[in-house]
Amino acid sequence: MKKIFLLALLAICFVSAKAQYVSLNNAEIDKLKQLVASDPSAKARFNELQKVADAALNETPNPIDTIRSEGKLAGDPKKTATGVSLRDMKKMYALALLYRTGGDRKYLDKSVAYLVAWSKFNTPNGDPIDDTNLDPVEAYDLIKSNIDAPNNKLITAWLAQTAQMEINKFKPGKETAYNNWHSHRLKEIGEIGFALQDDKYTQYAVEGMKQQIGKNLLPDGSSVDFKLRDALHYHVYDLEPLLKLAIILKRATGVDYYNYVSDQQTSIKKSVEWLLPYLNGQKTHGEFVNSTVSFDKKRAANGEKDYVAGTSFEPKNGVATLELTEYFYPDAINLIQKLKATDQNYPDWQLVLNKVKR
Repeated sequence: MKKIFLLALLAICFVSAKAQYVSLNNAEIDKLKQLVASDPSAKARFNELQKVADAALNETPNPIDTIRSEGKLAGDPKKTATGVSLRDMKKMYALALLYRTGGDRKYLDKSVAYLVAWSKFNTPNGDPIDDTNLDPVEAYDLIKSNIDAPNNKLITAWLAQTAQMEINKFKPGKETAYNNWHSHRLKEIGEIGFALQDDKYTQYAVEGMKQQIGKNLLPDGSSVDFKLRDALHYHVYDLEPLLKLAIILKRATGVDYYNYVSDQQTSIKKSVEWLLPYLNGQKTHGEFVNSTVSFDKKRAANGEKDYVAGTSFEPKNGVATLELTEYFYPDAINLIQKLKATDQNYPDWQLVLNKVKR
């Protein structure tokens, strides 16, 4: 196990300051353009993002001072305002992508305008469930070589502050040090670390990933979050950030943390496979029946139907997990197509990214 960690750190030391492991490098952009030109479903997904980017050209950034979603019930004004502001995330990404694939500077300028607006106005609070929604990192990583020095300094300072606040708020010994909170914390710090090529944050993510696989995932394939919440909703919510980080680490260090097996005989792969019978219809599960978390009952009482104890898990809610898994296991496309009732090669943008990154 020590050898794997040392190899990962060695790989980190040799990456270029402009390396793009979170988004797409130049060769992958070329592959993307070829794929969009040759596959109708890939083109359809690209066109969806182009519509977002074109609309965003005529819109104004809407950053929020502090993201507030964790622990808030549906209808809470702070959560509602956060949701509206977070629409900017997809806009800045789409704008950055359109610039990289077409070279039209109007997309670059507008994407930078969104990033700068958030950098100036948003103050990170160190809550990983809030910060996991804060995904301008891919947009920044796509265009970081094209941003002027003053704006780049502003944006990188904001991203670094976000990562540092996550570390500062980490509390060893609490459930949040190993439950889904820490999975999202590691994902966010890892994304920022590799986008900025900051060894402090990349090493935190690498070391934390190994520990989290051993502490959060269980030998039977389930997870601590499933045991605490009695809900597959939280099992997939835990796996998604781990899978996102695993993709980045595979690209950046060459180490495959999807198949990595901890000393506790746990792995992301095993936990995905444990989930599969609930996605393909072999098993069903009534959610939150034995949850130990009072907030789940509050959401049910608030009329949030997905949190009512005994509500059956909807297999479609596991599609995002499968789409990230497909990077490591391309045959997952078969179940994805079944769940989405389509025969398209690329029913989601994540699958397009998987293809060009693999």
